[in-house]
Amino acid sequence: MLDKLAGIERHFDEIERSLLEVGSDYQRAAELNKERTDLEPIVTRAREYRRSLARLDEARALLDSESDPELRALAEAEIADLEPRLSELERQLKQMLIPKDPRDEKNVFVEIRAGTGGEEAAIFAADLFRMYTRYADRQGWQVEIVDQNAIGIGGFKEIVFLVKGKGAYSKLKYESGVHRVQRVPVTEASGRIHTSTATVAVLAEVDEVEVEIPESDITIEVFKSSGAGGQNVQKNATAVRIYHKPTGIVVACQDERSQLQNKLRALSVLRARLYEIEQEKRRSAEEADRRAQVGTAERSEKIRTYNYPQNRVTDHRINLSIYNLPAVMDGEIDPFIEELATRDEAERLAASALE
Repeated sequence: MLDKLAGIERHFDEIERSLLEVGSDYQRAAELNKERTDLEPIVTRAREYRRSLARLDEARALLDSESDPELRALAEAEIADLEPRLSELERQLKQMLIPKDPRDEKNVFVEIRAGTGGEEAAIFAADLFRMYTRYADRQGWQVEIVDQNAIGIGGFKEIVFLVKGKGAYSKLKYESGVHRVQRVPVTEASGRIHTSTATVAVLAEVDEVEVEIPESDITIEVFKSSGAGGQNVQKNATAVRIYHKPTGIVVACQDERSQLQNKLRALSVLRARLYEIEQEKRRSAEEADRRAQVGTAERSEKIRTYNYPQNRVTDHRINLSIYNLPAVMDGEIDPFIEELATRDEAERLAASALE
């Protein structure tokens, strides 16, 4: 760790020297300033760690060589103060050295699809949409619907929406997977408990320069929107459907006001999906045990179960159960996200230590 920190400190010093020599190249100065700002917290901690480590060595040497009771007492007090501080600094530095996911600060597209369970699965998909909407409200984020395929009883076969806000991907990325619900459906006359599923995919919004989509790779269709929007939406073909020939991915967007806006939003969703495919290929090649984005929506594949009769929500990845299902469905999912983030951080720290 000390070798890594020394390299970072040298690079930080080089940046500071470059800033003195950059002259009137304002773009270069802005780039250097940003890099300096990113590195400054870890450099500050690293230098404090080195100073504390040197003080600890001095105190221990004094304790070994000194016979005077007062000096020995001072050395013991110094050691007692420094050892826990060094442990905390080491913990912070190891955390800072973990490679950051560059997508963490991005907006996200969330896609929820009804899985097994018929109409009940579609209703559950709507419940999950409300849960994420409420969670976004708590975070101060904005939610914009991109596309939806609603059924008459208040459910969704599929709904795609954009969550806009700082750090949206860093939190919502843990929601990808199969969600399972166990309850008596409103459509069930006999009162039997059913098990249904819905899949959730969380895709970071990516810039146009990050994923280039040649015009020859796509086919664009326009059609009349079936969503809300009044007579104007129904009369005009403003909705857009894009077919990506190399992958077979189909993306539709109908909730914007104009055909151009729908096209731009659909392309943004397509870029996010293509980027995630490439990321998944890379992860699979590097780490065979990494989590898959979304399963087949079979009942046996699940990341979380929402059990209504027992008022319990269980995340199977971390064996965490919360016995307050209404609160969870109202968007209080931070306990799951925080625990998943902690586990992910521990895994990445362990992987970093092996490098």
